[in-house]
Amino acid sequence: MSRSLQPIRSRKGVPTTKAPASVAPRRAVVQLTNPPLDYAYDGSFEGLLTVLFNVYDRKAAPNSIQPLGAVQGGLFAQPVQIDTHEATAARVWEGLLRHMDQEARTRLFHTFLSEQPDRELLIFRYADLAMRAGRDISDNYADDNVRRIAGIAQQMYREKHRMEAFVRFEKTSDGLFHATIDPDFDVLPLIAPHFTKRYSDQRWLIFDRRRRYGLYYDLTRTDVVQFETTTPQRTTDISATVLDEREPLFKLLWQSYFDHVNIPERKNMKLHRRHIPLRYWRYLSEKQPREQRFEPIKNKRPVQPGGPALGSGSSAPQEEKG
Repeated sequence: MSRSLQPIRSRKGVPTTKAPASVAPRRAVVQLTNPPLDYAYDGSFEGLLTVLFNVYDRKAAPNSIQPLGAVQGGLFAQPVQIDTHEATAARVWEGLLRHMDQEARTRLFHTFLSEQPDRELLIFRYADLAMRAGRDISDNYADDNVRRIAGIAQQMYREKHRMEAFVRFEKTSDGLFHATIDPDFDVLPLIAPHFTKRYSDQRWLIFDRRRRYGLYYDLTRTDVVQFETTTPQRTTDISATVLDEREPLFKLLWQSYFDHVNIPERKNMKLHRRHIPLRYWRYLSEKQPREQRFEPIKNKRPVQPGGPALGSGSSAPQEEKG
């Protein structure tokens, strides 16, 4: 399926993230009076928006909305395959602003990226409820669909924040900084702006090994790159033969820094795991086995017999008078 960093782009390539200056008034929502249908689409967000348009065009509510690769047909009926139409998808995406604000609309895109099994029907039910309510429904937590959308949005925010914090790059011999991740959700479109802005002076690649695609920044723009190989990748490491020769030293220096700023007496593993869950440790250099044994820095003055205790005054011994 096709992937993009923005849910919808205009024809000139500029993301349509803001509401138009004058939003058209609400129209009467089409009544879905025909028998329900099963719909199939290409798995892209633009494809799903095209399905939503066809639902109201055919006046037939969806029994199911399934990606083409996971279609399960019935005994007597096959799903209706809907071809993606970008202009139609853009029309639907902009039209949603008549019934919800921009933040609520963004939550629908985040729900799609969450890869929940019933995400398509959930998005349809939320959009349909918003169009028929005639008011803002984002705070109507008595409704199960609104409550689930809000919960998924919170999960996506946490995953996005952790990926931005825990990604660790390795430098290759040709100057490319590479990182492999395996997030629970498809968060690459959400973290792209952060890394593009923060690491704008170096080429980098972030690869999602579960979804077999990545983000590549070439000092000019960030693009989606696909990997066609079907060979499973069992490790997050890349071959040592393509790494910069100084990379092992960088890793050792980072581990040494982490060990020396750590305070063993204040160790609290329960709190530590709450802020850095175990499943993220595979990305962190400081959590990898040590190649050299840790030795604390010996920079404290020992207490001499009969001498002053540490911290009781000047560290320099007093000269005897006379």
